[in-house]
Amino acid sequence: MAKLKLGLYWAASCGGCDVAVLDINEKILDVAQLADIVFWPIAMDFKYHHVRAMEDGAIDVCLFNGAIRSSEQEDIARLLRAKSKTMVAFGSCACFGGIPALANFASRDEVMRRAYIEAPSNDNSGATLPQVRTTVPEGELELPELYDTVLTLAQVVDVEYFVPGCPPPVDLILKVVDALATNSLPPPGAVIASEKTLCDECERKKENKKISRIYRPHEIIPDPERCLLEQGIICCGPATRGGCGALCIKANMPCRGCFGPPPGVADQGAKLVAAVASIYQARDGEDIARMVSEMVDPAGTFYRFGLANSMLRRKRL
Repeated sequence: MAKLKLGLYWAASCGGCDVAVLDINEKILDVAQLADIVFWPIAMDFKYHHVRAMEDGAIDVCLFNGAIRSSEQEDIARLLRAKSKTMVAFGSCACFGGIPALANFASRDEVMRRAYIEAPSNDNSGATLPQVRTTVPEGELELPELYDTVLTLAQVVDVEYFVPGCPPPVDLILKVVDALATNSLPPPGAVIASEKTLCDECERKKENKKISRIYRPHEIIPDPERCLLEQGIICCGPATRGGCGALCIKANMPCRGCFGPPPGVADQGAKLVAAVASIYQARDGEDIARMVSEMVDPAGTFYRFGLANSMLRRKRL
């Protein structure tokens, strides 16, 4: 039986998804037995022209991690889509926009100004910014264009499967490998994770208690047996798909929401706002103002991983 042709690519992300593939340890030998890796630029010496030379559909499965925030990333997403029979959005950034999509709370000009001029570590008295094209004595240099809006992979090309997580946990990666090996992938469009919320799978004791204060994780040592949200720590469990193994919860840390919205939820951030509001005791405007003051970075908390995939998508300019 012919081996599968597997491609992996890293767009706008931290690179943790590529490392997660290696975290399957000796199981990587099973992947090598199952598939020939025909494109993985972070690990092997592949060039774009190698992919362009392939016939359309030559790659059986492409694990594409990272959001789309530049012209190069869009070009390669479209190229890999044409060359791949099955496209997998691998990790939170590809699925929902992830951390890179928090840039959608600003314009491209604001992002560039902050990164290259205003940041305290800069020494840029000439306020020089990267240019798409720059002429030097040797010729013209070209950089990819940075987009004003960070996009999910599915907002650019068709995607068959979604594997969430920041990064996807090892058992989920092994589940994908096993499904490929046995030709038992679910119907296209599926999210390869749980169909329940993390709260449904969490073993912590829930007492339906109200809260009167919101704590940041470093301000309190939580009871490891009780629901974190009911202790006043913002936990994204009510608005997040399960299937991660509750790794953060087991470490006594709140869920950050990296598995994205559960089935039937169109906006993860709005769902979480509703969950917090339903248990916070506020008798008047003063209490509400206090709650708001306790909520540090609400936009980054409620939309940490899913802004590009939300109903908001970006700041209105």
